[in-house]
Order: sequence, then structure tokens, then C-alpha cells
Amino acid sequence: MKGFMSEFKEFIARGNVMDMAVGIIVGGAFTSIVNSLVNDIITPLIQLVTGGSSLAPSLVVAGMDFGSFIGQVINFLIVALVVFCLVKAVNVMRGKAEALARKERGDLEAQAAAAPHCPYCLEEVKAGATRCPHCGEKIEA
Repeated sequence: MKGFMSEFKEFIARGNVMDMAVGIIVGGAFTSIVNSLVNDIITPLIQLVTGGSSLAPSLVVAGMDFGSFIGQVINFLIVALVVFCLVKAVNVMRGKAEALARKERGDLEAQAAAAPHCPYCLEEVKAGATRCPHCGEKIEA
């Protein structure tokens, strides 16, 4: 079960999964804008022009609902803002995790660089050693 959860975590943490999820969410919200534009503005306008509606001179009487369209645009902007905040939080956490991993790698590299090396064979020797365990040469402290 532990392996399954770690694999699932890796799957979710991949960038392309996040991109796909954002695309689906924003696409759904944008679909509602397009549907509202067609149903609330374009279709009533076409009905008015072609005579499908009563010959009312006013666009309001023709059934154009600007309020619904504006509501869908506002809904889209709210959804986009929330998704942006979530993605931003995930990116900040990912950046901190990468910085921590780099720091740990840097600490290990610094320890390896600080360890004394034999001047003859360039192998790492323990601190305080007087002879190289690899080539047997005498090392000055």
C-alpha cells in the first residue's frame, strides 16, 4: 500500500498532470462563457434580425441577457484566479523542495570536497591518516 501511495504522489506531482488539470478546469469555465455568448447574445440578435422574434425594436425585448453573460465572465475570472493561486502554491512548494534537495546535495559535495585526498593517487583518505590506504604513500598532515 505504501508503494501505491508513493507512486500516486509522483504521478500527481508531475508537471504534465497539473497542466492537464488546469486545462480541463479553465476549459470548462471558458465553455460556459461561449455558451452564454451564443445563447444570451448572438442567438437573440439573429432572431431579431431574421424575424424569428417579435418585431420589437429593443434588444432587451428580443431576449438578450447581458447580465447572464457578464455573470459567466465573472465566474470564469474567479475560477481562473483560484486555479492560479493553487498552481502558484504548488510551484512555491516544489521550489522549496528542490532548494532543500540542492542544499542536501551541496552539503554532501562539500563534505566530499573537505575530505583530504592523497596527493599521489588523488584518492580520498580519512582525516588524520599518515599513509594513503590506496597507494601506500606517506601523507603529510
